[in-house]
Amino acid sequence: MKEPPSNTKPTVVVSFLGTNLDASDGPARWEKWRPTVSLCQQEELLVARMELLCSPSAQQLAERIRLDIETVSPETEVRVHPVEPKDPWDFEQVYGVLYQFARLYPFDLDREDYLLHITTGTHVSQICLFLLAESKHLPGKLVQTSPPRRTGQVGGYQIIDLDLSRYDRIASRFRVERVEGQSALKEGIDTRNADFNRMIAELERVAIRSRHPILLTGPTGAGKSRLARRIFELKHQRRLVEGRFVEVNCATLRGDGAMSTLFGHRRGAFTGAAADREGLLRAADGGLLFLDEIGELGLDEQAMLLRALEEGRFLPLGSDREVASDFQLIAGTNRDLAEEVRQGRFRGDLQARINLWTYRLPGLAERREDIEPNLRFELDRYAEQHGERVTFNREGLERFLRFAHSEEATWAGNFRDLNAAVVRMATLAPAGRIDRDTVEQEILRLRTSWRSADDDADAAVLIRVTGAAAAADLDRFDQVQLAEVVRVCRRSASLAAAGRLLFARSRLRKKTPNDADRLRKYLQRFGLDWASLRD
Repeated sequence: MKEPPSNTKPTVVVSFLGTNLDASDGPARWEKWRPTVSLCQQEELLVARMELLCSPSAQQLAERIRLDIETVSPETEVRVHPVEPKDPWDFEQVYGVLYQFARLYPFDLDREDYLLHITTGTHVSQICLFLLAESKHLPGKLVQTSPPRRTGQVGGYQIIDLDLSRYDRIASRFRVERVEGQSALKEGIDTRNADFNRMIAELERVAIRSRHPILLTGPTGAGKSRLARRIFELKHQRRLVEGRFVEVNCATLRGDGAMSTLFGHRRGAFTGAAADREGLLRAADGGLLFLDEIGELGLDEQAMLLRALEEGRFLPLGSDREVASDFQLIAGTNRDLAEEVRQGRFRGDLQARINLWTYRLPGLAERREDIEPNLRFELDRYAEQHGERVTFNREGLERFLRFAHSEEATWAGNFRDLNAAVVRMATLAPAGRIDRDTVEQEILRLRTSWRSADDDADAAVLIRVTGAAAAADLDRFDQVQLAEVVRVCRRSASLAAAGRLLFARSRLRKKTPNDADRLRKYLQRFGLDWASLRD
């Protein structure tokens, strides 16, 4: 059934050049049915622009087709795009070329309608166009041309509007991709931070080419868990892994339970072990194991994990028979593992083993230029999860972004804070529009939560070095100042180094800087000295 796109917007066609069907020389070519030319000859379909994909070796044919389309349809602009999968019958290569085209092409759905021509090209390219149209990477309808019944006629066409949502078995293949995107580690989020983009670009190459451990560091809430899952999805899409994605937060593992959870156990290995247990390392065989907060593992678990990484074998708890597991490890931590090694809390050999590919995920406060695209991402995710589209009005968006970019916004919980803020505002938004009043209420909540977090952190630092009673007896001014001084001292290599950092401005006005002495006297006011802070 012919159903041309809406007449209110120009129609753009994306098509492969048919090196056989479109090819013909001399005046006799007008007697031959050529699908690409025929599509531009349809009386009921006005093609404003043709995006013609062709191999570099076929550009001469593409130019002939462009001129012939100009003859039969002067209003049609033809743009030739040289693309070349090395093997046009290789599904992965063709899909990759089309996927890259879809990512880079400036689709404008508000101003244009799009058709994807599936008559020309190999069967592989036609299948890939079908898949990318169904998954909305190519946001258009399919169009198929058919030859005429008689020589010299134009032929027909049919527009196919895919709506596979009624077919759950087919649509389920793309559900995960539509929600999170499996083809790129940043799918759906237009990050603007140059350093982060460079890191992700390298990490994507590493994920595809390497099976060595990857270590993701950075503050809590920076997105380590989500990134680990996207790495798995990327590898799974490329058929680099066949097993499962297995995730565990090591901070939740303690004692025999830690050994059992990770390495499994045999019945009777300890009290309560009523049946055999496989363990997460075994469950991740052929797949990817994500150990979040790996710095929380005990030394015994670290030793067994190291052997499993190096030899691919380990002993379940209570067993005298080794089991094998071939998995890739991604580890996450918000700790300084090198410092943990120096303190004897983390094995140096394990740290060296997982430190080949290390990437630090910056906190949200370090990527303020990415707040707006992540805000849109969180709103899209809310719509997918709750079935309701919520947006900002202009005043609400301007107020939230102004606050989010200010130094007042510490984003202590990083992307978890942003997600929670969006969920609260979207839930409370009147008539699905987040207005300024809703934003002001959320800003008050965030201020309160961050202030409480800072207070708790300061109190913990002071109780550790002065004791609870002495910390409670300090003025608020002294609490904040002393807590920061203690933090700087614990990060510095010497008393003088800490003094240089703390008095960086005032020392420039002194002829003879006395940083160490000034800091020593300050600490003495509270009964503290350098040695006690370092301990």
